Amino acid sequence: MNLFQHSLSKNRWGIVLMLFASLCTAIGQLLWKLSNADLNGYLVIGFLFYGAGAILMIVAFRYGSLSVLHPLLSIGYVIAVLLGVFILQEEITSLNIVGTLLIMVGATLIGGGDH
Repeated sequence: MNLFQHSLSKNRWGIVLMLFASLCTAIGQLLWKLSNADLNGYLVIGFLFYGAGAILMIVAFRYGSLSVLHPLLSIGYVIAVLLGVFILQEEITSLNIVGTLLIMVGATLIGGGDH
């Protein structure tokens, strides 16, 4: 087993939890945006999602290395771009695509190595 596979195996549950944390925080932020800064259901549910993401992040650190798991929160940026495009109908440029791909590659490379 190479170092990349060993790190993924060692941090597996932490990585899964951190990815869910990223998803929850991105959804929470989307709901805050949809609330238009008014006290309504979107805002309240957004806080619940964001809080769930924070709790998942804390729990994830029990199942992996900080140096591997914390950079995976950047996947939240990727999710935010996708939510912006598909839900808010925002336009994505080629530069956005390149940046998003770089984030994904970087998170994969960092998430795959403890040593």
